[in-house]
Amino acid sequence: MIRVFVHENGVTRREARIDPAWLAPDSGRTVWVDLAEPSGEEGRVLTDVFHFHDLAVEAALQREMHPKVESYGDYLYLVLHGVNFQGEDHTLETHETDFFLGSNYLVTVHDGKRRSIAHVSELCEQTSHILSEGPLGLLHRIVDTMVDHYRPEADEIESRLDQIEKAVIEADNERLMADILGAKRDISMLRRIVVPQRDAVGRLARREFNIINQEMAYRFRDVYDQFARIAEDAIVFQDRVTGILDAHLASVSNRLADVSRLLAVIATLFGPLTVITGLFGMNVPLPSLGLPGTGPFWEVIVLMAVSCGLLYWWFRKSGWL
Repeated sequence: MIRVFVHENGVTRREARIDPAWLAPDSGRTVWVDLAEPSGEEGRVLTDVFHFHDLAVEAALQREMHPKVESYGDYLYLVLHGVNFQGEDHTLETHETDFFLGSNYLVTVHDGKRRSIAHVSELCEQTSHILSEGPLGLLHRIVDTMVDHYRPEADEIESRLDQIEKAVIEADNERLMADILGAKRDISMLRRIVVPQRDAVGRLARREFNIINQEMAYRFRDVYDQFARIAEDAIVFQDRVTGILDAHLASVSNRLADVSRLLAVIATLFGPLTVITGLFGMNVPLPSLGLPGTGPFWEVIVLMAVSCGLLYWWFRKSGWL
């Protein structure tokens, strides 16, 4: 699907097609072309109308690029990723958005599910001041909305870490390992996505490209700071999940040691019983204190009970139990 917004003479309107004359730097218009999950025919707009470089068009349509920013002469090609934390599945999903920024136009390519694009497009239909700031201001608004969506997702990951940490301390549940490793994977993905995006936006904030003016550089610097804070949070989360994993493994190891110690005590308690029953199970007379009938049998039972009682007392005194 293609959506075309044109701002002219203080008015923003939505058009059904693109007039190549609008793209001239001196046309006095600001054009935003949004391609949501474009078909092959819709994707040809990038080459037939805008005449973008083939490599950039191929990367935008495949949407498998890492965050980056590149200059192609009179326009910039920017790749950023939105984020969405699936709470039910406990997975972190990222989705690519490609931007082509020219002097009086902005082209966005995405999968049609971008919350930031949908939000800004609704604002464009409601008010004209969004596009009145030009394509660079529009780009900043989209990117700023995109980074705003990172904070709730990072908070969700932190809340999940709190729950896992509490479960490790209070419960003996071996299934926590899957939750810990899942959180570790999501945090690694968050860090792997945020850091390159921080660097890409940082290039815009440092005015490495002539199309970025000083005023917009200040705005992108604020976006850079937000990405930097999230990247720092990801590092903290990484340290936390490593500590939680170590604590869980230590807890499992302690429980295993307790079980091994209990088994050793039980085996030791049965040691004298085995000796006694083995000894008197041979063809030798049973010990007797002069008791008639079955009295010697009960003497052996008492001897076994006393042996177990002495060993149990010794284990308790030694701190094994």
